Amino acid sequence: MNQNLTAYAKDNMVRISPLKLSVLIKSIINMKVSSAINQLQFSQKRISNVVLKILKAAIANAENNKQLDIDKLFIKEAYVGKSLRMKRWRPRAKGRAGSIIKPFSKLTIVVEERQEQKKEKV
Repeated sequence: MNQNLTAYAKDNMVRISPLKLSVLIKSIINMKVSSAINQLQFSQKRISNVVLKILKAAIANAENNKQLDIDKLFIKEAYVGKSLRMKRWRPRAKGRAGSIIKPFSKLTIVVEERQEQKKEKV
C-alpha cells in the first residue's frame, strides 16, 4: 500500500449502531468516489448524510494534503467500530426499570488514487 496515494477521514461519534452503519458502508466500498457520492445523496437512510460528510472530508484531505486527482479516487477501505453507549432507563411495572442502550459508532473512510480501474461496483 502506497501511503502517498491514500488519504482518510474519520468520525468517532456517529449516532447509530455499528450494525446499521456497516450495511450502508459495505455498499460503497471499492466504488469510484463520484458514484459513491451519488448513491449516498439518494439513499433513504438517515445516516447517509453523515457518511457523505465524512466521505467529502476524505476527498478534501486527498486533494489538499496529498495533491491527489479527484477523478481517479476510489474508496479503498471503510471501517466501522463500536464507540460509547449511552445508557438510559425507562420505568416499568412493579418498581422495576428497563434499560435503553443508545449506541455510537466510529467510522473511518480511506480513499486511494488508482491509475488503472480495477473491478468497480456499479
